[in-house]
Amino acid sequence: MGLILNLETSSTNCSVCVAKDGEILAIRELNSANYSHAEKLHIFIEEVMQEASLKMEDLEAVAVSKGPGSYTGLRIGVSAAKGLCYALGIPLISISTLKSMASQVKINDDEVLIPVLDARRMEVYSSVFDKNGKEIRETKAEMIDEHSFQDYINIKHVHFLGSGAEKIKELFSLETITYHCEVVPSAKEMASISSNKYNVDDFEDVAYFEPYYLKDFVMQTKKAKA
Repeated sequence: MGLILNLETSSTNCSVCVAKDGEILAIRELNSANYSHAEKLHIFIEEVMQEASLKMEDLEAVAVSKGPGSYTGLRIGVSAAKGLCYALGIPLISISTLKSMASQVKINDDEVLIPVLDARRMEVYSSVFDKNGKEIRETKAEMIDEHSFQDYINIKHVHFLGSGAEKIKELFSLETITYHCEVVPSAKEMASISSNKYNVDDFEDVAYFEPYYLKDFVMQTKKAKA
């Protein structure tokens, strides 16, 4: 039996679920532009465990979205996951944020999925997946313009999904593109992925695991008044 707590904090959506063998027993999430992770994450953990009538000691692993995404959000989620794993003596599972996003949309054989997360200005985090969820292009942080993604737009029907899709929508208006701007990373899609990883002992080193930031954190400072 794989009883796994799944934590997703890489975007505006603070999402938690507990699942048994990939089947969700309870889920809580709140998608807020104000990033509610610090206030809601541990509350949601307590609520899903109570709803599923479970104790923390019942858990067999904790899965966390590893990024890319919000620097602060990832730090909060990974810190919580590692703390639970240390305290309970259970394995840590990491899941690509973009991979779990891609699993939200079903496509045909001749189509591709490109999950894109907003990374400020005209930059996005993106990767490319086929129908079976296989990554066919590595994850990148990239500036987008009218030349972006041409290797796929010109030969296949492309599905852009996620917060970064709004930026791409401003550049391309083609019949060969479908936009799913409403898609956000969620613990819901993590359940089956984490179960599969648990079954093959695909675990992280709790002591040394770090989120996949993809680029350095830049502190935003206010300009001093003249």
